[in-house]
Amino acid sequence: MIVTCLIKRFSCLPAIVVLYCVGCLFNSLSASTLEMTTGNLNDSTKAKFEADVKEAVTRQMTVYPYSTLKDLYKNFFQDRFGPGHLIADTAEAGKYLRSELASFDISTGAAYESTGWEGCYLRVNLSFIKEKIIPYDVFFEAFVRSVNQITPVSVEQWQTEWTAIDLIINNMNLNLPEYDKDRKTIFDMIANGEIVAHHSQQFEQHYSPHYRIIEKSIFEQDIKPYINK
Repeated sequence: MIVTCLIKRFSCLPAIVVLYCVGCLFNSLSASTLEMTTGNLNDSTKAKFEADVKEAVTRQMTVYPYSTLKDLYKNFFQDRFGPGHLIADTAEAGKYLRSELASFDISTGAAYESTGWEGCYLRVNLSFIKEKIIPYDVFFEAFVRSVNQITPVSVEQWQTEWTAIDLIINNMNLNLPEYDKDRKTIFDMIANGEIVAHHSQQFEQHYSPHYRIIEKSIFEQDIKPYINK
């Protein structure tokens, strides 16, 4: 495994020294995921990682220009952790889904869209169920099955990955609202072992996001055929 580490002190976190580690988590992750260790990172590998992160950020900001750093974090988090944090109990997850379906008439945003820099999961709009394009049972089963595709990741491993992503975002100079505050909040949150985040208030005010996270291969096999009919 290969990594380049650049010790960098964050201006918004004066007491914390972080490692700039380009790569991802460990060898049990997907083959496309960058590996980490103490060594030199291949320039082409580093360039691809940075390009993929920038593409994911640009995609988010193009579709949702009122996004904040919290919303970008959520996008990358979902790519790594999938829908696992939403399904502690299948029955409750079903009740919550039906309740959410009854709570809205229009769901804004893309019909479906990739998450993060790897695109391991997709956000799939609940309007497909509302408009009876995808049967509820098919959608919900795909959602639940997606949990089984998650590779366990520790908080420390996610902290390392997010640190690399954060530095790339920082260098993009996006002029996001509440940027320094959100940046510190996210790092403090992860340091305390809390990794799940919600959409920002600004995002919720401008959009009506109603979706579920579905693993890419399950989406292609079970969901997309209904969309393409």
